[in-house]
Amino acid sequence: MLTLFCGVVSSILCNLPLERVINWRGCVWVGTNSKIKITCWLLELIVHIFSFLSDRDKLRASAVCSRWRECLFYPALWTELKLRIGGGCNGGGSSSEETPRLEFLMRKFGSFVRELQLELAPVEGYLSPLNNDPSSTRMDQPPGADSDPQLSERWRDAMATYLDQVLCVFTSIRNNRNLQKLSLYGDTCVLQQEGLLDSSNLHQIHQGDKKINEIQQLFMELLSNSRQLRWLSCSFMLGLVTPCSLACLSNPSAETLQHLSLLDHQLVPCKFKIVARVLDRLANLNSLALDFSDLTSELCGLLASPRRTPLHRLSLLLNGAALEFKPLEGTATEDDWKALVRVSANLRVYIMALEVDSSELLRVLKPSLPLERLHLDSYSTLVTDATLELISQQYNKTLTHFLLLRDDPDFPDLSVNRNEDPLVLLAWRCTQLVTLCGPTTLVAISRLRGSSLRVLTVSEESIDFDPDQSVCMEGDPVHNLVKEVSLGLGRVWHPCLDSSLVLSEPTQHFHRELHAFSMGM
Repeated sequence: MLTLFCGVVSSILCNLPLERVINWRGCVWVGTNSKIKITCWLLELIVHIFSFLSDRDKLRASAVCSRWRECLFYPALWTELKLRIGGGCNGGGSSSEETPRLEFLMRKFGSFVRELQLELAPVEGYLSPLNNDPSSTRMDQPPGADSDPQLSERWRDAMATYLDQVLCVFTSIRNNRNLQKLSLYGDTCVLQQEGLLDSSNLHQIHQGDKKINEIQQLFMELLSNSRQLRWLSCSFMLGLVTPCSLACLSNPSAETLQHLSLLDHQLVPCKFKIVARVLDRLANLNSLALDFSDLTSELCGLLASPRRTPLHRLSLLLNGAALEFKPLEGTATEDDWKALVRVSANLRVYIMALEVDSSELLRVLKPSLPLERLHLDSYSTLVTDATLELISQQYNKTLTHFLLLRDDPDFPDLSVNRNEDPLVLLAWRCTQLVTLCGPTTLVAISRLRGSSLRVLTVSEESIDFDPDQSVCMEGDPVHNLVKEVSLGLGRVWHPCLDSSLVLSEPTQHFHRELHAFSMGM
């Protein structure tokens, strides 16, 4: 129907007698006999029709004829562009095969797009464990000569593709003065036993050092050319941000910038620390995302200045594996949080902790921290019930989202008091809680929170049943559980059948959630 409609409109306009349209809107038409060629009025009409169509329907409509295709890439139609590159499986299409598509889109849109959101996701299957040592939680060096040659080749391919795609993006947008929002996610980390790939190993890639230097230069050129940048997010972009990057931001963009996200979890000595003097120019920031170790007392003092716009959203990533190189010494104290909250009364904080021991969590969870969202994600560290007890008591009036994800069948740890589920106590105390994800006593949670708990997520495989209780129950225990939880919540509820939706890649989840969190102002 869409193609037929577009064809009819095009046919009517292109076959009208010249005298019928010569005076429409004062346009000058060019025609032969009574046939007109496409003109400014026809272009404007087609673009107007395109504006009501979805992106997919725009592409379908462009197949009508060459005239419609000419209008497909009209700048007004593509003010926002969201792209996800990579994520293919072994044998199912390499990420490098998507590079020509990326080049085409960036060539068409890069010079004028106002909002660009790009995810350069790692290709599934590129990286696999380097060894079978369960105690190995990261790799200090990339695959070498003694490693699997196939794995080493895959690593080089993944990194070379990453560099080429980032180069493609920045080459296309470096002179774009209309850019208002730039959101980049380029994680090449797999948080399993194989560890992490970092920019210190780029010399092993053909022209790797040259390409990363060119990327850094293009990024600084983009910042210096920008005039109305409001949103800048660089999440896990290897080798992109340098100590000189933000200094290149133009004065107009320094005035308009409202959100800044600079996240990095490389397991190498930190080469770039967010310092107060860098953010001093950005007086209108109301949303900020950083590694927790970058939130120093000095930076808190700057953010608490009454001369600045009050901060509304603060997202912090705490990576336990990186604490060796990014220690918590010098980070925000209780007094720093008090001073910051006095100036920014509406401040809300979102924290994701990856592989963080309870002792480290207790160091950073200050009483005055206005915590709204907390995501604890780990494979080897143990979250104790004492930690959950502290969270439920300190943040009972502010906590709305709590995610507790781990790969441990013995979770939660109830060694101190086996009679109480700490998540049930947390759900009872935190009166503002609307989202809960983690293994828990589902029936008790649903009855405590009722319809106020909008999201309750657990994977079906994580549900445990009491054998003695199952004997006394009639029918399928899963069906009975679903029925009880649904009654408690006041709506139909089901456990998540796909565990990958619950245990998603944590850094990518954090990148997307902090985007929604910051946009929610």
